[in-house]
Amino acid sequence: MPLTPRATTTPNSDPTPSPNSRTPKARWIVPAATATALAVVGGVLLWSPADEADAAATPRAAFSAVAVGDIAEQCTKSDSDCAHPKTAALVKQLDPKFVMTMGDNQYDDARLKDFQKYYATTWGAFKDKTKPVPGNHETYDPAGPLKGYKSYFGSVAYPNGKSYYSFDQDNWHFIALDSNSFDSSSQINWLKKDLAANSKKCVAAYWHHPLFSSGEHGNNPVGKPVWKLLDEAKAELVLGGHDHHYERFAPQKANGSADSGGIVEILAGTGGANPYKIEEVQPNSQKRITNTYGVVKLDFTDTGFSWKLIGTDGSTKDTSPSYSCR
Repeated sequence: MPLTPRATTTPNSDPTPSPNSRTPKARWIVPAATATALAVVGGVLLWSPADEADAAATPRAAFSAVAVGDIAEQCTKSDSDCAHPKTAALVKQLDPKFVMTMGDNQYDDARLKDFQKYYATTWGAFKDKTKPVPGNHETYDPAGPLKGYKSYFGSVAYPNGKSYYSFDQDNWHFIALDSNSFDSSSQINWLKKDLAANSKKCVAAYWHHPLFSSGEHGNNPVGKPVWKLLDEAKAELVLGGHDHHYERFAPQKANGSADSGGIVEILAGTGGANPYKIEEVQPNSQKRITNTYGVVKLDFTDTGFSWKLIGTDGSTKDTSPSYSCR
């Protein structure tokens, strides 16, 4: 069964690593067409039927998680245009191992009373398995930056008295970061120590302000130093929100150069806030969807990952390649 190297190309991307980049471990994608092929020559079966080929080529998910940002507008289920009750219903149906929210969980000022009146009535159903990070709207609380956010989520969001933390699931290490304070030496120093102590093969990180985006906010360089640290530690995946659309990127370096040994970014600001326009398509962007509400369902194995964007109508809007860990 032929295998395709992990690197994928777009018209504006260069899959060849620069001469100075490290040589990554092989990372593979199994083409769907291969998995469904069946050939018989002279009465001899040359390869497996589709179901057997899929089972052999694609490891079963060890667990699934949901990820999305930009969620609870100040509206309720009684308003037919209110989207966060619909995305919450989708999460309930998917029943993931845990939920990652990439900031701007509650609009507009993320006050505790707003969390209680809106977010809690829908996404609050998954509070016990939600792993949140704050966005810029969580800093607007008149009672103080992140005050309502911290009061609502409690120790889930502040397990060590900080707005950033990490956790493990099977062979994966997840890092939840506060991009409102990426200029803080304490968070950067914590991240260095956390990465150095990690013993898991696969690493994913998530925060609110994406380093790369084709949306109205565009690229946010605040995440570049963090991306470099993650890349040095051979992390696989970064998730973000902030721009209210969905986007996936080919593996790349912090400077935006395509590299098969780089990090994959998913932007998913589709949790319930009003959609934004696509403004300037970035070089390594592979797929962009706006005017759609939904969540990203990630399937993790002990050696890799893949995902789907699922809309509130239950249909799959985008399917990723399957990536292996470095």
